[in-house]
Amino acid sequence: MENNYNIDEKIYPAGDGTHLSMTDMLAYFEKMGAMRVSDLHIKIGTQPAYRIDGELVRLKGGVITREIAEKLIYPLLREKNISFLKRDMAVDCSYKYGSLQFRINAFIDNDGLTAAIRALGTDIPVPENIGFPNDTWQDIVRRKQGLVLFTGITGAGKSTTIASMIDRINENRACRIITLEDPIEYIFTQKNCVISQREVGRDVDTFSHGLRSMMREDPDIIFVGEMRDAETVALTLTAAETGHLVFSTLHTRDVVGSITRILDFFPHQKQDEVRNQLSLGLRYIICQKLIPRKDGIGRVVAMEILNSNYALSNLIRKGKVEQMYSQMQVKTKDQPDERMITMERHLAILVKNEEIDLLEAQKWANDMKSFEDAMKNT
Repeated sequence: MENNYNIDEKIYPAGDGTHLSMTDMLAYFEKMGAMRVSDLHIKIGTQPAYRIDGELVRLKGGVITREIAEKLIYPLLREKNISFLKRDMAVDCSYKYGSLQFRINAFIDNDGLTAAIRALGTDIPVPENIGFPNDTWQDIVRRKQGLVLFTGITGAGKSTTIASMIDRINENRACRIITLEDPIEYIFTQKNCVISQREVGRDVDTFSHGLRSMMREDPDIIFVGEMRDAETVALTLTAAETGHLVFSTLHTRDVVGSITRILDFFPHQKQDEVRNQLSLGLRYIICQKLIPRKDGIGRVVAMEILNSNYALSNLIRKGKVEQMYSQMQVKTKDQPDERMITMERHLAILVKNEEIDLLEAQKWANDMKSFEDAMKNT
């Protein structure tokens, strides 16, 4: 099945008599850089569209037909994944081209075969270049246990930040790291750590199965690509509570919403137990957004950071999540027991530093009144 498709076949009519192959389309990511061109969308009935600096930009050629879609997308999928796609109507996988690793989601929509292709650089950035507003990352890479949760919408750079943390640990400590990813995004080289990366659907059936077996594999550090269901959340919290440093992600827009989202995985009668687990195991929640730079070249990260100190743990245990935001507003000193920041304050700092435009910051603020106050007081 897979052998009927050739990634180098110039199938897409790009205009002016030229045709592009999927190889040509992937090469554009490498030419422009994955920090600027993050995604490629292929959908029947419209032109391919790149996401450049956060905005969708369509090619000026012809619209994608069913035949063109298959000839562009199928070469990126192994035969097994094509079978999964036809059975389940969606499949996640990865593909390496040149210096870049691509995360691919192929799925069926109302018009037929569709794909979202995301580029990830194989060069993992150092934590100093991620864009942390304080030294929180230094505390994280020194930790031996607890849950560090990275949240944000799709494409907010969560995987990149986690990879940066893990790679710094890999350089400075001798420990056992196991990851569960769907699919694998950044490839880690073996430095001081022994690292095993497992891909869901290829190396293990599900996140929950992988987590169960992982507890018998002597890990020091665990990366769970995403907490998707109650079972995975419960196992992740247990791993953090029992002496492991655990990294994971959630698709939420802010810190308070992340706590609520975790609790919502469980029936009401279990939520007290989960709150208690969170109060004991949670160490940090870092919510990220990528904001277009003022000069129009690339994007910069804005972060909201919760450091689960004694006061925050107590609020989580008592279910007083509405009081967490005020703690993040006042516990802002760059010292280990504080180092918190709201999204609005970090946006205000970026505006004052002329890294992002005021109007752009207003679009991304979670609370306009808090942002206005932050602009006055920063």
